[in-house]
Amino acid sequence: MNTDAPALTNSTYHAEHFADRAAMLVMRAMIALQPPVEFGPAGRAAFDDLLTKTPSADGVSCEAATVGGVPGWWCRPADAVDGGAILYFHGGAFVVGSAQAYRHFAGQIATRARAPVFVAEYRLAPEHPFPAAVEDAETVYRGLAGAGLHRIAVVGDSAGGALALVTAARMAQAARDSGTPAPVGACVMSPWTDLALTGDSIETRAKHDPLLNRRVLEVAVQLYLGQSDAKDPRASPLYGDVAGLPPVLLHVGEDEILLDDARRYADLLAKSGTTAELHVWQGMVHVFPANLALLNAARQALDITGEFLRSNIGR
Repeated sequence: MNTDAPALTNSTYHAEHFADRAAMLVMRAMIALQPPVEFGPAGRAAFDDLLTKTPSADGVSCEAATVGGVPGWWCRPADAVDGGAILYFHGGAFVVGSAQAYRHFAGQIATRARAPVFVAEYRLAPEHPFPAAVEDAETVYRGLAGAGLHRIAVVGDSAGGALALVTAARMAQAARDSGTPAPVGACVMSPWTDLALTGDSIETRAKHDPLLNRRVLEVAVQLYLGQSDAKDPRASPLYGDVAGLPPVLLHVGEDEILLDDARRYADLLAKSGTTAELHVWQGMVHVFPANLALLNAARQALDITGEFLRSNIGR
């Protein structure tokens, strides 16, 4: 790992599996032949098509539903624990992605966590700019709590990771102020914690990241935030209050430009006294756990995620 990484006693560095190295070489070659990534309404179908290729999990049923007036998909394993649930926020830079496309990936988490997962269909920009997604996230959380689910974990990837961390912080505050059930845990994969784009890895890992670059992130920020402050804690959890947060698990690839978004947030948590686990994966790229059909690291990261969620939801 880079020597400039923050000194975190609760961080784990995973060396690249030999088979994964070969798989990533093939994946990078295929990505190089594709058109550049563009975040916008025109890219929604292609993004969803990619996510639907995640294998479905055995024994998990998925159905469209509504929670608190917000649509989404429930993914329920046959051996789910009672009284607990996972609220999942999908990635896509706040402008692409859907609950339906993520149902197979959510099902893989559900079966490992032995808990039902609700994937929220939060509103997307630019049709519904900030803070619409944050409002939907809080509404769904309160809807789950109102339905009698008092052990709720929040999970998300990329932009959805930001929503998960923002929601965890806001609901932890609500628990102190009004008795709303506090989240019992948060897990994020390649979280986009700083929409101000100040992390050093946006430049230092640029040549290693085949998926993201500063320009496409800047376009997404403009579509989502418009004239709003990128350092608003509701947009960028890195600038928020982390007091009272539940245990947080973070996964990030070493070869992605958002590496420092995860490392700096984990450092912030550690300094605040919050229980945090940071896993950095050599050779991996943005939201690599979705490639569990191809990568050993993806399956291992999801197994770690399942164990973390079971230990917190089952308390």
